[in-house]
Amino acid sequence: MKVSDATLRDTAHMAGVHFDEDDARVLAGLLCEVGVDIVEAGIVSNADRSEVPLVKAVVEVAGRDRTKTVILARSRKQVEEDLDAALETGAGNVMLSIPTSPTHAMLKLQTDSERRIMTLAARTIELAKSAGLSVTFSAEDGARTDPAFLERYVAAGAEAGADRFRLAETVSSLAPDDVSALIERLVAAAGPTEVEMHSHNMLGLSVANALAAADAGAAWISCTIDGLGERGGNTPLAEILCVLKVLRGDDRFDLRPLYDLSREAAARAGLRCSATTGPTAELSYQYEIPGQVRNPSAFELLPPEEVGNQRGVRIGSRLKPALLEAFLSDETLDGADVVAVTERIRASAPDDKHVWDLATLDQLVRSQRTEREVSVNGGSLPGV
Repeated sequence: MKVSDATLRDTAHMAGVHFDEDDARVLAGLLCEVGVDIVEAGIVSNADRSEVPLVKAVVEVAGRDRTKTVILARSRKQVEEDLDAALETGAGNVMLSIPTSPTHAMLKLQTDSERRIMTLAARTIELAKSAGLSVTFSAEDGARTDPAFLERYVAAGAEAGADRFRLAETVSSLAPDDVSALIERLVAAAGPTEVEMHSHNMLGLSVANALAAADAGAAWISCTIDGLGERGGNTPLAEILCVLKVLRGDDRFDLRPLYDLSREAAARAGLRCSATTGPTAELSYQYEIPGQVRNPSAFELLPPEEVGNQRGVRIGSRLKPALLEAFLSDETLDGADVVAVTERIRASAPDDKHVWDLATLDQLVRSQRTEREVSVNGGSLPGV
């Protein structure tokens, strides 16, 4: 299974999110460390070519063969002009994004003629191939396109020489069984042309749909970091890679940079990381039950270190002596009256929802030990 990442492309339409060239270099570098096969960046169809520098930045880090940019194909003449911009970026891969559902075709092409759509795909694929590029053509809103037409469309693109077809679930509308049935038909129609699944996650089904597509014969899954992207986000990269490793035995990818990748993307986008979803989330390996701390392998499919995360504790009103003993080392406790220490720490919280992390608990207990020692020697320290 091959994986592409579209974070630096799909976020172009994500409200309030903007990545610049420096962001692109950092994120592309981490994606390459993970082992992502293609980094998809920028839409060069913008009239001002404002995303060309971003794509060039990705090429600097990922290289020509590992970088893809996107052309929104609306006419042959427009694609000819945009191909010049795509070639300027140095990317070796281009995706021609073409609307295929009646709704999107009428909106963007002012026609829903199947013949016109297929002709546009074939002619623009031939142009891009003649420019020396590896070519993906997609079906915008393909999930809501008539499957029989979609089969003909895919076959025509394959005959024109496309390297890959992408089914875009532009509007989350498919269940896994629907994906399986449709992908099987499209793989058969595509022949030697590879098929890719690109989902949005408004219904929370993108991971399930991506795996259904893979099991039905798709060669590629399109993801984004933490599922960043417009309209409910996209298929989250970390979850897909962990599923591939745990459930499919695919250890081709290095999962260790995933936590840093998540933090970098969120910080540079001005967003908060997910608290609970996926292996890189803030609370995924944070525990409040002593048995979980003492026996983590009983509760984890992957240890946190494999994705760059770490175990910890965030304890609010449920802080109890047994938890302190489980979380903190004997050296930290060092004969302390754990019951008394727990009561004093809880009393120091500004409210019942206050949260301590492991480092803070360790510091609080050590400070109370110091206070006790000073008191024994005739001195005093203020309470915690």
